Amino acid sequence: MNQIVALPIAVILYNAALIALVVGFRGLMPMRRAEHLAILLAVPASLIHAVLVWQNLYTAAGINLAVVNAASLVGWLTGITLLIASLRQPVISLGVVIFPLAALTLALASLSAPSTQALVPIGAAVDIHVISSVLAYSIFALASAQALLLAWQDHALRRRHPGGLLGVLPPLQVMEALLFQLLIVGFILLSFALLTGWLFVDNLLAQDLVHKTVISGLAWIVFAAVLVGRYFAGWRGRTAVRGTLGGFLLLALAYFGSKVVLELILGR
Repeated sequence: MNQIVALPIAVILYNAALIALVVGFRGLMPMRRAEHLAILLAVPASLIHAVLVWQNLYTAAGINLAVVNAASLVGWLTGITLLIASLRQPVISLGVVIFPLAALTLALASLSAPSTQALVPIGAAVDIHVISSVLAYSIFALASAQALLLAWQDHALRRRHPGGLLGVLPPLQVMEALLFQLLIVGFILLSFALLTGWLFVDNLLAQDLVHKTVISGLAWIVFAAVLVGRYFAGWRGRTAVRGTLGGFLLLALAYFGSKVVLELILGR
């Protein structure tokens, strides 16, 4: 696929999907129609994104997981997961956060100079670890977007500011239930990613991965605490939001923070 042609089309479609949601939130179009339009626009954007991700990731030498390619992969997976989840759950409103981020990561990966760093051999056992890690990160990205909307919704209800976005979001209890569903799925994937990392990745110190593993472990502890607190102590609301965002920031630091330092600063 010609990236010069495909890239602007995908970016325009992602942003058009965002605009459709905003129009619905502002009451200029029935919300259900706006959501359907957003999905119709985001689906071809995601398909184009998938092809461009494939072209950027796969090389003859292996999978190129340089930081911009990894970000684009996460952006695509988060978007496609949102679209799939929206078939059964009222989560498409998260597109106001996810769609522009997907467009941004795609543009950065497509416009950046090709890199030979961070190559992972195709077919290696470590691919299982990489795939589960990216999936976990994508689910937690959705959970974080959900947490932000939940925080805003709770704030608006406390201030008694009805209307607009608040009027089209599901009830607060439904939003909280969706958040914890995402956290459970993400936690399972993160647990599997950490386990496969220990099984398949040799010599963590030599591969400059020890800091990433430690910080990811801390994120796992934070998410575990949030889930345990939910089911044994009734944690909800602001506590759940803070725990979700804190755990996600740790994951971002573990993966993208370490990659930025190693690739862009140290040149490894």
